[in-house]
Amino acid sequence: MEFAFTEEHLMIRDSAERFLAQASDSHAVRAAMNSAQGHDPEVWQRIGQELYWPALMVPERFGGMGLGFVELAILLEQSGRYLLGSPLFATACLATPALLLGHNEALQEHWLGAIAAGEARATLAFASTPGLSASSVQALAQPQPDGWTLDGQYAQVIDGASADLLVVAARAPGTRDEQGISLFAVPGDTPGLIRTALPTLDQTRRLARVELQQVKLSEAQRLCGPEHGWAVLRDTLLIATCGLAAEQTGGAQQALDLTLAYIGERRQFKRTIASFQAIKHRCADMMLQVECARSAAYYAACVAQERLDPQGDAAVISELELAAATAKIHASEGFFHCASESIQLHGGVGFTWEYDPHLYFKRARASEQLLGNPALHRERLAAHLLGEHA
Repeated sequence: MEFAFTEEHLMIRDSAERFLAQASDSHAVRAAMNSAQGHDPEVWQRIGQELYWPALMVPERFGGMGLGFVELAILLEQSGRYLLGSPLFATACLATPALLLGHNEALQEHWLGAIAAGEARATLAFASTPGLSASSVQALAQPQPDGWTLDGQYAQVIDGASADLLVVAARAPGTRDEQGISLFAVPGDTPGLIRTALPTLDQTRRLARVELQQVKLSEAQRLCGPEHGWAVLRDTLLIATCGLAAEQTGGAQQALDLTLAYIGERRQFKRTIASFQAIKHRCADMMLQVECARSAAYYAACVAQERLDPQGDAAVISELELAAATAKIHASEGFFHCASESIQLHGGVGFTWEYDPHLYFKRARASEQLLGNPALHRERLAAHLLGEHA
């Protein structure tokens, strides 16, 4: 597979960079961190109704732009670079793929149309325990004569407190592993749905605990049944992992850029510290980490795009797990390395509140654990390569 940015890709990247340089600069990021929602509603409205970023992957028949995951990855890289606090990742990388891969045309038409119009924020609630295995789905879906009743709890749901729609994974009583898992579309105002915002290390991304207490749903709200549930959930999480890797790549690039700007101005012994050989070596190592992460992230984005395409290449789709794991490993380790080095190379001011490196360090550490840490993905990668059950 060969990949190169087209003119359209470069236009998307440049327009996103110009917008975020103003709308999500250091001052705006800190203001969003201190707000109740964790993001600026006005900025999100512009993203949804002027720039149409959430509509990027939504098919044209649902009111979207009908573009691919690669275009979304370009936006995610820039949003990670500027620490954009918004429901974009949860909506575009978690809920939208789940809806696209689901098997309920009516739900797709309603919710994808609302997402494309910038009128709905959405997310996915899937894991009660760490990891990305089917056993992490522990909420129960009890069949009723007129539908379903959901009970359970999910911790650390991304933007779960503010979402208008939650795609919830739940399993039938008495089932285990990959059996009996269904996905449901649960509006945020559904009775019995209790959402509690959680304090987080990374204040630029909000998490919530979601409790389901006798949540009653109709059959029409089931996105897909147990015959497809785990396959749809698994591929949705792998696609989201690819998107997160692109976002982490942007954060790593900005950590490097902040460092280069600082060491180019900081003087010691009558010369800038950027002229010291030891500093050059460390910056070269940072650049190498960024480029490795970017290559892996965009390869994964190409594979994810094939998975979301109804006419996608089956041979490429089979590599989704491999590509997602590789991208997450390189992006997580590259971002954390660059954020750590940025603090060190800023010297005594690197960890102070007034400078930005600590914001990227916190995002790097939190994102490293999100959707599986590098150790988990190495295990999955090894199991995939050795033909074992992950």
